[in-house]
Amino acid sequence: MKFSATTVSDGAHAAPFDSVRPSTVGLLKACHLLPAAVVTGLTAALAAAVGGRGPAGGALTVGAVAAGQLSIGWCNDRADMGRDRASGRRDKPLVTGEALPGVVAGAAIAALALCVVLSAACGPVAGCVHAVAVAAAWSYNLRLKRTVLSWLPYALAFGLLPAFVTLALPGGPWPPLWLMAAAGLLGTGAHFANVLPDIDHDLRTGVHGLPQRLGRRRSVCVAALLVLASSLVLLVAPDGPVTRQGWAVLAMTVLLCALALLRPVRDADARLPFLATMGIAAADVAHLVLLTASVG
Repeated sequence: MKFSATTVSDGAHAAPFDSVRPSTVGLLKACHLLPAAVVTGLTAALAAAVGGRGPAGGALTVGAVAAGQLSIGWCNDRADMGRDRASGRRDKPLVTGEALPGVVAGAAIAALALCVVLSAACGPVAGCVHAVAVAAAWSYNLRLKRTVLSWLPYALAFGLLPAFVTLALPGGPWPPLWLMAAAGLLGTGAHFANVLPDIDHDLRTGVHGLPQRLGRRRSVCVAALLVLASSLVLLVAPDGPVTRQGWAVLAMTVLLCALALLRPVRDADARLPFLATMGIAAADVAHLVLLTASVG
């Protein structure tokens, strides 16, 4: 199949696909570096909060997650290459020629292998738990993102992240179920929020996950309510009185949730509801780290 080299979605003139040579920068762009860094940073914060393994053990846990995230990002871009080329996505290195398909696929497999090795070094149970989380993310890339179950890999992978961190500790303790539930709700809400700017593009290219089926307005509501539910779990589930930080997070969550729900979704990219939902997620993450320190 031959694709247009000069047409993009906004109608602006673009350089031919072969005008850019493959590079290390292109390979890095293909790994979805920002989301990978966010999840890896969250893991580092959780590992530091629970302590118990020292710098070397913490670095091993964080390294396993970093390798897994890199594999997921490269897998995603490689799996989406055909649809991205068909729609002229100039922000994708596999479309512009900044990265080669074989190199991206090889990098994804190498990162996955490294992830398995590092995860296993954290302990057999912890390694299996992280393997399930990464497998869920790969299943999203390869199949589930186009189905009504698109939310499931996010719920599973994010829900298992605190478990991987604590299971790597001496004695391998499981975290409280409410902590895993809050993380799963947060991850699922992030899925609905992350899709908002690209719903129209996804529908044109045959991606019919649950957010795409619900549409932008309903997906905004679901995203906001899921992260609000995560905030409420973190507020009421732990033993003891609610902390000042907990009330502050809830107040911020309600405010941002109202912004996401009350503003009409008219913009093509739904940027404001997306940012409001991400703000709730950031508040939840901060609260999650504080609570992990108290239960670790």
